[in-house]
Amino acid sequence: MQRKGLNVMIERGYGSAKTITDVAAGTVEIGFGDMYSMIEFNAKNPNDPVVAVAVPYNRSPFAIATLSANGIADPKALQGKKLGAPAGDAPRKLWPVFAEQVGIPADSVEWITMEPKLRETFLVKGDVDAVSGFSTSILPALSKAGKQESDLTMFYYNDFGLDLYGNAIVVKKSFLEQNPDVVRGFLRAYFRGMQDVIKDPAAGLASVMKAGDSLMEEASEKQRLKIALERLWVTPETEANGLGGIEPSRFEKTIAQVAEVFEVTPPPISDVFDDSFLPPASERGLPPAGDRQPLN
Repeated sequence: MQRKGLNVMIERGYGSAKTITDVAAGTVEIGFGDMYSMIEFNAKNPNDPVVAVAVPYNRSPFAIATLSANGIADPKALQGKKLGAPAGDAPRKLWPVFAEQVGIPADSVEWITMEPKLRETFLVKGDVDAVSGFSTSILPALSKAGKQESDLTMFYYNDFGLDLYGNAIVVKKSFLEQNPDVVRGFLRAYFRGMQDVIKDPAAGLASVMKAGDSLMEEASEKQRLKIALERLWVTPETEANGLGGIEPSRFEKTIAQVAEVFEVTPPPISDVFDDSFLPPASERGLPPAGDRQPLN
């Protein structure tokens, strides 16, 4: 894919933890992953630090999902229940902070570990009462299993005292220092693409399907895009400030919350996020509301 003078190859990821490890190892030059997992990685690997250079997800997709039939209408009702997730699942790692915010002991639930592809199967079969994960993964998988959104109850971390940012574009600090124009060009193309998708999401979906492989299902990708548009990309903050940046006081608060769980010293914002490679704010604004087409 030729954009801004860059020949870009997109590879499938296998979760934020592996993405950040791959970026640090130089297996990939640019990754898309969770900044809060990156904070933990950098604390353990100070000689190979990774830094976020843009934050496309203004809100986090972290969530706990349960079937409405399970009768868990409030997060406090998760006490005594079985929760399922892969061992490295980022929302699972942040469960202690979420539990504190909703007012229940972190150890009041039993965690069941499974492979990522089995998470929703465990929930549907009743092997666990709820699962943690990204809503952009959980909801499409449950839809494929025959569940409608009305069959589910979702507890988004952002709605319960954890005003987390979502996934970021991350690079190794040494790569950033050696290739500043590559990063700038990539970000300029990336946000131009985001603006185009927000303006015409149906065209954006068609483009993704054309570029994807035979394993991609249009219904699932459409649902993912709908979640992104409604919860992750278009927010009061991005309406005011444009895409890709952060609000310092909000970010500082969430860094402190996460650092406590990971038992690390809260790093300064400058060690986590470098906004100097972003396009000017004037080039990252959301398309006017009247120009945005619905995703039918």
